[in-house]
Amino acid sequence: MARILAIDYGKKRTGLAVTDVLQIVPGALDTIDTSRLMEYLENYIGKEQVERIIIGEPYQPNGTASENLGRVQQFENLWRKRHPEVPIEGYDERFTSVMAHQTMLTVGLGKKARQDKALVDRISATIILQSYLASKR
Repeated sequence: MARILAIDYGKKRTGLAVTDVLQIVPGALDTIDTSRLMEYLENYIGKEQVERIIIGEPYQPNGTASENLGRVQQFENLWRKRHPEVPIEGYDERFTSVMAHQTMLTVGLGKKARQDKALVDRISATIILQSYLASKR
């Protein structure tokens, strides 16, 4: 089996999460500058088998597209052209940032850690992946 990778795509930073090879356990992978995302993913899939990529599609609570959705869809289209061998699938990411902050509070992280936006991005990507996996079971 191969891994499933999730992306919490941001204008400046992007959080990444990945499953184990059995696709059971999601875990945070990294936070990188969005400008380096394609290069990072290409290097990663050169080393690890990735079955598919799940990318969070940002919508407002009322279901309308958020300001970042256009950028996410542009990345999805570029990925499909460059790497048709690894499918990319959009997944509704509403409330993942809120859930990430709540998770940080629940595990008792201090204020300084909760302000670490890179950590929030990694946790958000992990929540996207966890939600995706749960929806497929």
